[in-house]
Amino acid sequence: VLSAVATASVEAHSDDEVDLATAVHGSGPAYVYLMIEAMIDAAVRQGMKRADAQKLVLATVQGSAAYAIETEQHPAALRNAVTSPGGTTAAGIAELEAASFRTAIDSAIDAAYERARELGE
Repeated sequence: VLSAVATASVEAHSDDEVDLATAVHGSGPAYVYLMIEAMIDAAVRQGMKRADAQKLVLATVQGSAAYAIETEQHPAALRNAVTSPGGTTAAGIAELEAASFRTAIDSAIDAAYERARELGE
């Protein structure tokens, strides 16, 4: 599983940097899979067939990541480019922000980082 996502590398100069890389890159696939699972479940709850939801969500994640890698644009610029004022994406983003999506991701990385540090002691 990890070999499928471990295509990037950075130089770590300390154990602390290794712990942070673990929190972001080592644990990151689970965060992405949880988001994928949640998106699929939401689509199914709204009436989409699970197989169709999975196909669309996986294509969305794959295409979004590939485009971000290809263009090297800042994620905010990419998000803004696909968010029409007052549109469906803006409504969805507003809900994610209201639900503290960014804070949840930040807290997850903090928790994984702290746990990596504890395990290294």
